[in-house]
Amino acid sequence: MTKTVEEARRDLAASEVGHVDEALPEKTPGYVLLPGDPNRVGKMAAQWDEGAKIYTLSRSMTAAIGTYKNTEIGAWCTGIGGPSTECTLTDLAARGTHTFIRVGTTGAIQEGIEIGDIIINDSNVRLDGTSKLYVMDEYPAAASYEVVLALVQACENLGLRYHVGTGCTCASFYTGQCRTTYNGYRPSHLDAMFDDLRQAGVLNFEMEGATVTTLSRIFGKRAGMCASVVAQRITGEWDETPQGEYNACLVGAEAVRILAEWDRKKAEQGKKFYFPGL
Repeated sequence: MTKTVEEARRDLAASEVGHVDEALPEKTPGYVLLPGDPNRVGKMAAQWDEGAKIYTLSRSMTAAIGTYKNTEIGAWCTGIGGPSTECTLTDLAARGTHTFIRVGTTGAIQEGIEIGDIIINDSNVRLDGTSKLYVMDEYPAAASYEVVLALVQACENLGLRYHVGTGCTCASFYTGQCRTTYNGYRPSHLDAMFDDLRQAGVLNFEMEGATVTTLSRIFGKRAGMCASVVAQRITGEWDETPQGEYNACLVGAEAVRILAEWDRKKAEQGKKFYFPGL
């Protein structure tokens, strides 16, 4: 019997949930960290309580499920950029994840931000490409205020230098982030773009944040992001310090613990939103 278009669409949607390997539990943790680099998943799991399980996924992706200070937590790598992130985020949302925290690396474009500092983007300029296919350009890539507050509290708990503000999510590592590319190619508009973003107070360039926050908001989920600074674009300094990556991963895990505690308090008091006096 020939399927209707609507039936075919439903079947496709169901099968696409299988983008992550069937060896994984059908239901994923409520709180998941989203590193871009698959190698970062193991580093995250090593910071958690003993017994975390690491999964090998399709397309060289990795994931981990465990607990951090007795709070269930997951880590799923997204790969690079919006399209890859979209796949991971959608699969996890379908499997039960309600809170996403992107944990990555970033390049700072403002003075006073040092290599190894943590940047918490509470919003992002949407140059990621993917989110534009979901909703009009005017729709904001805004992080959940609860996730932002938890990331700030995590940095304070860990005694780390951090900055909070708007980032720019790009669909390109080179020209998208105002870099000169192969054979000296550099479109003439890049200098103006770089200066305009700096003048507008944008803190940094990265490649996944806007996709995570925009899609999460559309899906009715919570999301935010933190990243360790590996490039200072004003001074030209570049240093992928292991300590910076370690700190960013720990901030994400600590933020999950904090959010879980706040969620318990909200449930106990019958409140939908967290507020400082709760």
